[in-house]
Amino acid sequence: MLLHSPPVLLALAFAWPGMALAAPATLPAGHDSLEQRIKACTACHAQKERHDVFFPRIAGKPSGYLYNQLLNFREGRRQYPMMNYMVEHLPDDYLREIAEYFAAQHPAPPPAQPSGAGATALARGRQLVLQGDGAKKIPACIACHGQQLGGVAPAIPGLLGLPRDYINAQLGAWKNGIRRAHAPDCMAQVAQRLSDADVGAVSAWLGTQVAGADARPASGITAPLPLHCGGVPGSAAQVAP
Repeated sequence: MLLHSPPVLLALAFAWPGMALAAPATLPAGHDSLEQRIKACTACHAQKERHDVFFPRIAGKPSGYLYNQLLNFREGRRQYPMMNYMVEHLPDDYLREIAEYFAAQHPAPPPAQPSGAGATALARGRQLVLQGDGAKKIPACIACHGQQLGGVAPAIPGLLGLPRDYINAQLGAWKNGIRRAHAPDCMAQVAQRLSDADVGAVSAWLGTQVAGADARPASGITAPLPLHCGGVPGSAAQVAP
C-alpha cells in the first residue's frame, strides 16, 4: 500500500518543467537516445536514495506500475504540475519506454529510516502490513505487494525503500480523493478504511524495514488479490470490498 499533506508532496514526479523529454528534430544524430531523454527524470529521481519525500526512487519498480503512473499523470488522475506538464503530450510508446528503462535498474536498497513512533504504533503498523485487520476489512499489504513487499510484476509496486513521509502522503491522497487510479480503485478503498493513526503506523513501520540486496518484484500474482484493482491486469477480488 502507498496525512494530510500539501499537494506538492503527492507526486511521483519524473522531471522539472522546461526539461523537455521529447528531443527537437534538429538535434544531431545520437542526441535523442534514451539515456539523453531520461536525464530529466534522474534530475529528480536519483538512483542514490535520499529519502526525499518529493521525489521517491523509481528504479526497480515494475514497468507496468511506472507506465500506469505516467498515464495517470497524463490523464489527470494524479495531480502534480511538473509531472502533468511534462507528460501531457507524450505518446504511450514513449511513456512505456521510459517505464521499462527504470524498471530494469536495480541500485542497492536504501538504509532504514529512523522513527520516532512508539512501540504501540510500530506494532500496529506491522500488523496492518503483514496481517491486515479483518474487522475493518483491511487486507494485509503483503496480500497485494508481495510477501517480501518488493512488488509484483507487471503493475504492483514495492513498498520498501520509499520515504516514510511519501507513503504517508500518498495514503492521505487516496483517503481524500486527490490521488486516483483506474476503477475500481482498490487503494482508495483500502485507504478510506484506515484511520489517520493507522496511516501513520503503516508508514512508520515500513520506513524501518530494509529490502534485501537482491530484492526484485515477484514475477506474477500467485493468488487472487483481496480486492479487484483496475490498474492490475487479471486481478480478481477474493473478498467483498
